Amino acid sequence: MKQSIGIFDSGLGGLTVLKVLAQKFPQESFCYLGDIARLPYGNKSPETIRKYGVQILNFLKDQNVKALIIACNSASTVFLGEHDFEGIPLLNVIEPGSREALRVSSDKKIAVLGTSATIRSHAYEKTLKELDSASVVIEQACPLFVPLVEEGIVSDPITELVAERYLAEIKKEKIKTVILGCTHYPVLRPDLSKTLGPEVTLVESGEVLSLQLKTLFESGKIKAEPTSSRQIRVCITDLTDHFERLAQKLMNPEPIGQLEKVVL
Repeated sequence: MKQSIGIFDSGLGGLTVLKVLAQKFPQESFCYLGDIARLPYGNKSPETIRKYGVQILNFLKDQNVKALIIACNSASTVFLGEHDFEGIPLLNVIEPGSREALRVSSDKKIAVLGTSATIRSHAYEKTLKELDSASVVIEQACPLFVPLVEEGIVSDPITELVAERYLAEIKKEKIKTVILGCTHYPVLRPDLSKTLGPEVTLVESGEVLSLQLKTLFESGKIKAEPTSSRQIRVCITDLTDHFERLAQKLMNPEPIGQLEKVVL
């Protein structure tokens, strides 16, 4: 039976990661779980986020996966430093995102945008400082970004107003490297780029995770599947017509089948 790569996020934002990985690894199958029913994770305690995360990792493990990816930044903060889950390789976005930000930054001044939980954890700041003690980090919680994406309010005057409010300090400090510390935020890239300016580099989860996944293949920790029919499953814990349409829009032009509602 063909094995797949498991990905989970608190909602549909992680489809921005799935889309990138599906395009970069066209021979691989994927199983995605979006925990729509308990969205958002960003305002929950670390204990609750970890409980949800373990439930989802167990669900994905039972789907015959060979690797697990925590696309959710809020969940990544509570699994930081863990590289496997019951023997299955486990990836999260914090360290690779931090490394990429330092690589592209010319002055080591980096801003991190994230949910309240991600920013409260200071996971990016701690990781960036561990990687380079000279780095200067500004963290900004952006709790309204997730519901805007989930409601499909993008490239809209409302989104631009919210972005202006959240990004004022980053603009004032003239920071040129910004980590999008939530999988929903790449959907808002046009709004963020418009607010911050074209000279600012935005670091996204999908790209850095593709490099991590490539390393797993090259090291032999997981094996590539023979070229054959692939399957991309999108499972969510709550299902409405709205989420179905949004999922198709986020994944376009990558085709996905009908969304599957699952109970954890």
